[in-house]
Amino acid sequence: MSRVLIAGIGNIFLGDDAFGVEVARRCAARDWPGRVVVRECGIRCLDLAFLLLDPWDLVIAADAVARGGEPGTLYDIAFDPGSEAPAGLDPHRAGLDQVVAWTQRLGAAALPPMRLIGCEPCSFAPGALSPVVEAACAPALDMIAAIVHQIQVQEVVQS
Repeated sequence: MSRVLIAGIGNIFLGDDAFGVEVARRCAARDWPGRVVVRECGIRCLDLAFLLLDPWDLVIAADAVARGGEPGTLYDIAFDPGSEAPAGLDPHRAGLDQVVAWTQRLGAAALPPMRLIGCEPCSFAPGALSPVVEAACAPALDMIAAIVHQIQVQEVVQS
């Protein structure tokens, strides 16, 4: 069984920025096969950077992602860990690109394949998730479960 990390990123005090954290909480309450690890990283993105130094076969991150779509829209993004690192590193507003930059600065020789399950936010105002982003959490969990299931099927076919 492949080693898979599911990580939730976001600030629980900034409305829809808490999407990734809420998805991680829901993932943590679910039974996963063998070597699937769930971590709620929140704004502790440096913790995630250190986690990425471990040998993972796949990392699935959940985070709010503003791409111009309708609020609540879910995205399954194949994240390229070799992409250009951002200049500034702000731990309170860090996304997966900044976490990858930290990991590279910590000396990671190679990073695992990464998928980003993102949700188009409605509001980053202090408070709870907006209703539309709250409603997107269950389908996001289904997307993550489908990715993990796909990996399992591929392993059975290859063996």
